[in-house]
Amino acid sequence: MPRISRRTLLAGLGGAALTAATGCTDRRPAPAAADGPATGASPSPAPLPPVTVNAATGPVVVPGAPMRVIVLDTDVLDSALTLGITPVGAALPARDTRYPEYWPASRTTGIRLVGPAGAPDLPTVRALRPDLILSNQARDGDRYEQLREIAPTVLTQTTGAPWKADFQLHAQALNREAAGAAFAGAYQKHAGQVAQALAAARLSGRRVSLVRFVEGGGIRVFGRQSFPGTVLADAQVGRPDAQNVDQSDVEVPPDQLARADGDLLLYATYGDPERSGANAVLASPGWQALAAVKGHRAFPVDDQLWFQGIGYTGANYVLDELQRFLGA
Repeated sequence: MPRISRRTLLAGLGGAALTAATGCTDRRPAPAAADGPATGASPSPAPLPPVTVNAATGPVVVPGAPMRVIVLDTDVLDSALTLGITPVGAALPARDTRYPEYWPASRTTGIRLVGPAGAPDLPTVRALRPDLILSNQARDGDRYEQLREIAPTVLTQTTGAPWKADFQLHAQALNREAAGAAFAGAYQKHAGQVAQALAAARLSGRRVSLVRFVEGGGIRVFGRQSFPGTVLADAQVGRPDAQNVDQSDVEVPPDQLARADGDLLLYATYGDPERSGANAVLASPGWQALAAVKGHRAFPVDDQLWFQGIGYTGANYVLDELQRFLGA
């Protein structure tokens, strides 16, 4: 399978969405028949009726065509941009100072930063006059009542591993269900193609390790119940025994770095490389002794993509990079 550039992938995904959107059932009521002669002016389309979605907090009535959307975590940022909606405001993880670079600047320019994820600045959120707010209970469950006073607020239970089901809810809230289904289908096809390419190259048995250095959170290895873990599973890629578990992630002490080893080791840093411990670990004898490191099969990856790009656009890029790292 030829490697896919980010520009080509975005164009392909956009085409899938456009195709799906043109096939959407129009929820607008049919215009009433005119009683008089035609005036030549096109009637304004009737507004779409409100929609009720079943969020983690219960049923929420949202606008039929939300235009001013605020997203308070990285998964809903990916969902909105994937579905062709540029939010008016967004929250980013506290240690991030920029929007994810797997999105071109043209898609994120103009999005107002409303504070850190998990602690958004509510006056800033209110000043943007949103008609819909998207987040999850893990981040914003404790301020749900305050958010819903500003605008209808749709929360999923959490983020990460259930990203596909969460995306469906986001698509429903954004009135982009047909486009959402098209993206889901395109991703499944892409994952199948990558799996076939790896199998043809006899690389399916390679065990891929996922390691993240987290400022304030230590060294973490990621299991199957995480966003990148699910993407690797979709590509039918093996995992090291220590990570082949039904958990999101586990903190590893520096003296147990062997649990981070694999046939391929991919690592990222959230926060400052010094304060996260990344610099010290990468220079340590324990890290240098790992088979993947000695074999030159350990590579840094973009944290905002691999661990925060929780959605179909992020997942497609992860698949493409995975294929490239494995050499298929």
